[in-house]
Amino acid sequence: MGTNKILTCFNAGMNEPKTFPCMAGQVIYFSTPARDKETANEDALAIIPVGDEGIVLAVADGLGGMPAGEDASRLVIDYLVKSLAGAAGTDISTREIILNSIEQANNAILQLKNSSATTLVVAEIQGRSLRTYHAGDSMIMLLGNRGKIKYSAIPHSPTGYALISGIINESEAMLDEERHFISNYIGSQDMRVEVGPVLQMAVRDTLLLSSDGVSDNMFDHEVVETVRKGSLQKAAVKLVTDCQRYMSQEVSDRTCHPDDLSFILFRPGKSGS
Repeated sequence: MGTNKILTCFNAGMNEPKTFPCMAGQVIYFSTPARDKETANEDALAIIPVGDEGIVLAVADGLGGMPAGEDASRLVIDYLVKSLAGAAGTDISTREIILNSIEQANNAILQLKNSSATTLVVAEIQGRSLRTYHAGDSMIMLLGNRGKIKYSAIPHSPTGYALISGIINESEAMLDEERHFISNYIGSQDMRVEVGPVLQMAVRDTLLLSSDGVSDNMFDHEVVETVRKGSLQKAAVKLVTDCQRYMSQEVSDRTCHPDDLSFILFRPGKSGS
């Protein structure tokens, strides 16, 4: 059954992934703070139905080590939700609404003058058509059911650029001490939004949007094998289990990195065009 209800998660402490019913396809979401963390979960997410077969998905990760990361992630999600809801029934394109809302949120965060900042990943989906938007190093990846990575956003960080250019490999990137230095984020005078190409999703494709609680603790091939097949609910549960396991134990090929963990998994409906 479809729904036009908008869902947001702020400072959430979920015990298990949950399903969001919509006409666009299957949606599973999850958000929880790092284990034993006494401060707020700085991640935020939103699931926003747009029209009959459209949906906008977003995950924001307030930057740790900066004041009010929770406020920044909440603010950018609030602007996105209110802008899309307010433009319903108008001729303004979803792309324009998304970009304008991010720009407005960036200005609002700068006006706080407390060094607040956040990353953001957004997926705009209409039928099986996908366009992505991101600023920062949060993760957005489109996977085929046979394991092919059809699209993956480049993290806006020196480590991310070094990895994509072949200067370092994935193992070296996972252990890089400068992995968490971000060159682009919301809350910056020089903020820019990277807009991805329009992609066509297949029925069995899986789309993942996540905070860096996933990418800092699992290699891409591990993420692919976890979420590409089987039921989306089981994939989400395994993703939580694997991420939290790597967050809590030392492994030789990666640095244990406890962190807030938030993600959205999506698979398109069979009726999408």
